[in-house]
Amino acid sequence: MATPILLTLNPGSSTIKLGLYALDEGGPRRLGRGIIDLQHDPLSLRIDVDGQRAEITLTARPSPDLHEVMEETLEWLAHHLPGHPITAFGHRVVHGGARFAGPERITDETLEAIAALTPLAPLHQPQSLRLIRAIRHFWPEHPQTASFDTAFHRSQDERVRRFALPRALFDEGIQHYGFHGLSYRFIAGELARTAPELARGRVVVAHLGSGASLCGLESGASRDTTMGFSTLDGIPMSTRCGALDPGVLLHLLQQRGLDAQAVSDMLYHRSGLLGISGISADARMLAESGAPEARQALEIFAFRIAQSVAALATTLGGLDGVVFTAGIGEHQPAVRAAVCAHLAWLGAALDPEANAANATRIEAASSRIAVRVIPTDEEQVIAEEAATLLRGILPNAV
Repeated sequence: MATPILLTLNPGSSTIKLGLYALDEGGPRRLGRGIIDLQHDPLSLRIDVDGQRAEITLTARPSPDLHEVMEETLEWLAHHLPGHPITAFGHRVVHGGARFAGPERITDETLEAIAALTPLAPLHQPQSLRLIRAIRHFWPEHPQTASFDTAFHRSQDERVRRFALPRALFDEGIQHYGFHGLSYRFIAGELARTAPELARGRVVVAHLGSGASLCGLESGASRDTTMGFSTLDGIPMSTRCGALDPGVLLHLLQQRGLDAQAVSDMLYHRSGLLGISGISADARMLAESGAPEARQALEIFAFRIAQSVAALATTLGGLDGVVFTAGIGEHQPAVRAAVCAHLAWLGAALDPEANAANATRIEAASSRIAVRVIPTDEEQVIAEEAATLLRGILPNAV
């Protein structure tokens, strides 16, 4: 009997990351990965399976329901991977609210509950719903699972989760949730595997990508994080503002006369590195620019990251290490160096050569805290959680 194959789907605002996994005896075994670029015209699918890379131009257009895009993608995979029939799907879902404390099989009930959380994550939740419904439309018999970014942070206590607002609002769901949980779960697992002593300590992980946040881990459990009720909170991001005085929102709405949609567009799409620099949302382009506005954007970015490390260290009661991950965190030595320069008072010191080489260990011998660079892998977490849920359901799955 053929080994069941799982396809993981990790949607962003403009891309869909794919992962192909064999659900065999050793746990989920990666067969390949790919990405659909929804901003490319025409759409493209870049795929790497067993070391063989291909870039496919899709004829489908990005319709509101994504049915055609997913149908063409799955047909291509079925045609080019005849020995790997896809039998299940695992999804990253950004918001699980208070309802979801861990991964779950997708049923009519769970799908309805996921949809009900859309107002809490208007930028991300609709993407996951579109993918789940597209697969249900074409392959209704295939089981699907959902892994939630918020679930990892359920270990945070009420001192972190409560805002200083009327108590009734907390019970209505207005509370600190935290995001990027799949990434933090992976990093916690990698630390436990490769640096168990550090993993048992107090570590701040900086997930620095287009969306960015930090998380304070104590013995691998989330104790605090910079993103709160929404994915806008915390440090500045590529196009998102980060933490903001709520009086600014009142001013924009009441004094400037902007409506809620205009403010939302500004905070999600025209702020952050793009807003400060007026040049680009891409930290790589800003690093290459000689414009003072570009330099200022990166300086503020690094400064706010360092401030957040110190704040999370307060929650943790100390600091044993900092881990950088995601696109910027893994590949931009200058950002890491700027952050750690602000953290010298906490004992952070970098080895310049190791940092420039994006090595795993980049702290200097004199550093009082560990500083690591660990690539994240959200799709692996989705696959592992899906495999656990599907064990005994799929034929030959172990």
